[in-house]
Amino acid sequence: MRAAIITAYDAPPAYGESPEPVAQGDDQMVVEVLAAGLHHLTRAKANGTHYSATGAFPLVPGVDGVVRDPQGRLRYAVLEDTAFGTFAERTVIDVRRSVLLPDGADPVRIAAAMNPGMSSWVALRRRIPFPEGRRVAVLGATGSAGRMAIQIAKRFGAGQVIAVGRDATRLKALPGLGADRAVTFEEIGAAADVDVVLDFVWGTPAAAAMLPVLKARSDRSAPLTWVQIGSIAGESAPIPSAALRAARLQIVGSGIGSVPPREFIAELPDLATAVTDGSLDVRARPVPLADIARAWDDLGGERLVLVP
Repeated sequence: MRAAIITAYDAPPAYGESPEPVAQGDDQMVVEVLAAGLHHLTRAKANGTHYSATGAFPLVPGVDGVVRDPQGRLRYAVLEDTAFGTFAERTVIDVRRSVLLPDGADPVRIAAAMNPGMSSWVALRRRIPFPEGRRVAVLGATGSAGRMAIQIAKRFGAGQVIAVGRDATRLKALPGLGADRAVTFEEIGAAADVDVVLDFVWGTPAAAAMLPVLKARSDRSAPLTWVQIGSIAGESAPIPSAALRAARLQIVGSGIGSVPPREFIAELPDLATAVTDGSLDVRARPVPLADIARAWDDLGGERLVLVP
């Protein structure tokens, strides 16, 4: 079987031969992989920077994907921590961590959208209360997850969404996705009187934004919930103590562990339907799995999807 193979944290993936996967137990099945997204999570688990990285090598990366089961049905599957990921012609899934896809689902669009989409979808549905009318700032809004967070926050009733990013050119396109304003980090203090921050950035940029966001509030006694989802700018952030003392700031995380797997899985059918019916804009580019070495470091605006 052909697959992408990583042999060390600092080694790029190579396309080569890998052992055939074997199902173990009644809940597992061997499936054909149709499409698997190249997500930031996939890279982070492979290079050891994500907290869930196992350090087991050789590693076939890939944390999720669209697969065809032995009955010919299309499923979206999320893999547990395993050395046999979805960047392969076949893999093993736990049926309990998969959902059947609606008729007409495009494997490439689903593979591109589900991982970045579920980050904000699950945060707003399962991690915090989110009544309609909440004002939201999305930090890191120009990336795949941030772009989807704008749309998902609006879908769930946000009264206002402020898109925050570093690339002024990419920011210009975000009002077309539903952002009420699109600003740089330097401009955030003049724009972000918000109730919820969806933070895909963390690190120094997030810490530097906290006081400007708090000072921008018309009512500093009102709660501000800062949801930490991604850490593109750094795994740690020098949070100013005044941000915690001078306002009702609550920092929570949303991700693997803080939300039980069953709750993630429960949200997947609705998200898959929203992607399939076109409610969510998805930027996806299919790439042959054989080109994995070239694609691995491609950090462009489109979500790359590996196709065996």
